[in-house]
Amino acid sequence: MRWLVLVYKIPAEPTRLRAGVWRKLKGLGAIYLQNSVAALPAGGQSERALRLLRNEIVEMGGTASLLDAGVLGGAAEMEDQFNAARNDEYEEIVDRCEDFLGQIEKEYRAEHFTYAELEENDEDLVKLRNWFAKVAARDELGAAGKTAAEAALERCAQVLDEYAGRVYAEEGEGR
Repeated sequence: MRWLVLVYKIPAEPTRLRAGVWRKLKGLGAIYLQNSVAALPAGGQSERALRLLRNEIVEMGGTASLLDAGVLGGAAEMEDQFNAARNDEYEEIVDRCEDFLGQIEKEYRAEHFTYAELEENDEDLVKLRNWFAKVAARDELGAAGKTAAEAALERCAQVLDEYAGRVYAEEGEGR
């Protein structure tokens, strides 16, 4: 397996530059091998993103090298670290799905069955699905947590469909 490794150095000030690079690498799903050394499984999309980020770092007065590397030792550990990062993201999605289900349950308890609430909950589910899609797109190694996140999203969709049916019935369209 090949990895793309970005080795960079950013000026100490302003600190927002360092934070911006960190956010971009996190958004790509990169893992840190040590300070200022990040890695991603090699692929066309990853390479384009890291090349762009490398150029940004150079433009902000830093230095950066992008390497295409094979791992001679520690490959399993790198893959485990990458999968653990994806599993953490999937677990966070599952947690947010539980929050979503709790919100729907709250609507039932309050007997709050309106189109406005349905629309708001539908938008929340779309956000969860979009987030899942982003994580799944960078899950190049097939982290185990994906299955639980898919199941949690499916449960959210089922519960929202049931809630929608109740809204339609309360608003007079279900008759």
